[in-house]
Amino acid sequence: MQTPADRGDAQLEKWLRERYSCRAFRPEPVPRETIERILELAQRTASWCNCQPWQLAIASGAGMERVRAALAARHAQDAQGKRDFGDPSAYEGVYLERRRESGYQLYEALGIARGDHKAYERQAARNFVLFDAPHLAVVTSPAELGAYGAIDCGGYVSTFMLAARANGVACIAQAAIAQYPDVLRRELGLADNQLVVCGISFGYEDSDHPVNQYRTRRAPTSEAVSWIDA
Repeated sequence: MQTPADRGDAQLEKWLRERYSCRAFRPEPVPRETIERILELAQRTASWCNCQPWQLAIASGAGMERVRAALAARHAQDAQGKRDFGDPSAYEGVYLERRRESGYQLYEALGIARGDHKAYERQAARNFVLFDAPHLAVVTSPAELGAYGAIDCGGYVSTFMLAARANGVACIAQAAIAQYPDVLRRELGLADNQLVVCGISFGYEDSDHPVNQYRTRRAPTSEAVSWIDA
């Protein structure tokens, strides 16, 4: 009988289990050659009809600080924004339960008491300074590809984060910043027909920060899979 170490997917499982949403980064930048290697691996993502619709704008250095300042200023003026792909109409049932559980884990790690809405808002605002990460990748898709382009980009984001983990780089995928696509277009020179899917803030993790100490739970496959054999 094979042990986990004997399986061909053992290394993949390691990266999947090690990957998490990092919310505190060290300031030193990731070398360009490491970023290029992550991009090279992520480019192998499967896509509908091999369209490979993802486009990335990667901000670092002064460009990163400009984007960070612009997002933080906009959020201070307008807490809602308007995403290119719209917002979920509702979180209900188990989806709401999982969302709440994740939020409570975050607040507990930071010592934020339940019901402290001002502290919730302060933590939410950390999204818009990009958790002090040294790099941001903004993922966009052509408007004419609609939902299928966005689906392909979702696959790309997942592959990017695994490739980053394999190269010792931490990430957090951020839907929050997609609520200000006009800011991102202006600061990053994005074309009007490129719809913003999400951002990925990345860098080296601050492993001592309490916000990076917890891990979210994954539902068993039985909650996601139905078997139809007859």
